[in-house]
Amino acid sequence: MTGPIRPARRTQPAQEPQPAPLRPGPLSGVRVLELAGLAPGPFAGMMLADHGAQVLRVDRVSTVLREGDAPRASVLDRGKRTIGLDLKSPAGVAAFKELARGADVVIEVFRPGVAERLGIGPDDLHAVNDRLVYGRITGWGQEGPLASAAGHDIDYIALSGTLSLLGRAGERPTPPINILGDFAGGGLMLAYGVLLALLERERTGKGRVIDAAMLDGAATLFAMFYPGLQSGAWGPRGTNLLDTGAPMYDTYETADGGHVAVGALEPRFWAEMTDRMGLADLPDRDDPANWPELRRRLAEAFRSKTRAEWEEIFAGSDACVMPVLSVAEAAEHPHNKARGTFLRVGGVVQPAPAPRLSGVPVPDLSPATRLTDPAELASWGIPEDTAAALRASGVLA
Repeated sequence: MTGPIRPARRTQPAQEPQPAPLRPGPLSGVRVLELAGLAPGPFAGMMLADHGAQVLRVDRVSTVLREGDAPRASVLDRGKRTIGLDLKSPAGVAAFKELARGADVVIEVFRPGVAERLGIGPDDLHAVNDRLVYGRITGWGQEGPLASAAGHDIDYIALSGTLSLLGRAGERPTPPINILGDFAGGGLMLAYGVLLALLERERTGKGRVIDAAMLDGAATLFAMFYPGLQSGAWGPRGTNLLDTGAPMYDTYETADGGHVAVGALEPRFWAEMTDRMGLADLPDRDDPANWPELRRRLAEAFRSKTRAEWEEIFAGSDACVMPVLSVAEAAEHPHNKARGTFLRVGGVVQPAPAPRLSGVPVPDLSPATRLTDPAELASWGIPEDTAAALRASGVLA
């Protein structure tokens, strides 16, 4: 591939409206239609919008009528535009196809077969735009015995095997809220798939269908552990080096009820930590039989001082000990403030776009806004007279 990703060819409406200004970023000029849905789909759309894509979220008409001019202020919808469209009406489907004609990406969040029944499945849209990248995100995938079954993050990571690895020894598996399945295994994998398909399109000129299943994504995230699991080198939950089994990789309570995170895996980091803590005559940490006693000694020591005192003790060291900050505290930490890791958008503190690309400014991260300018809608492929008729019939909000 040479040069930037080229957006899809546009169908110019008769009045030739001026397109909306391009957003800065490597995806500048890429247009994304996002069908409204739960967290994973909007998260993928956010990742694309954060890096310059123009994302138009298509809500239900009832949602727009209920919310009015101010769409929901979700962090996942920052930088997006929104409209309401009745996809159960022939006119609404025809309008969506016109939007797709000039789009580069569609993000679809329905159960398998629903988009096809509505008439906006991959074949329907590729018939009007064969360059379209059609991203589908589900829990179980587009085929298989469970494809049409209901489920949530906890179910997907359970069936992937990953949930069995999470938690402390002798306790039940602990789900890490819904980050692992919904966001990492689902939304992030979908955004990655979209970029792969856009890259390939530069070579082939054709779009692809992406089947992003949270089940598959969650399994992929744990790829590193499979050799150890199958050889026996990785033991039961909560007994290993990285799953709170080892005292040198765990959290400890401090005197004021706070916590610190210890990641002193390497011998030199361990030596730095124990030296600063004033601990001596410790048993050999490389022998797992000594781990309970080491954990007891560490826990006792950490409970002797406040979290702030430990921060001061470990400041500037390579001991790999850090305070466990609340979300509010994290936004105010000097390192995070220096990097601009968090931003305030619409009065809400939230993480800044990641990863960062050299020389690329942070794009507009304002909360989602309604697309109400007829000229802007026309630039997406729906002329003003058509839009007026759709509004009058209640198909477009």
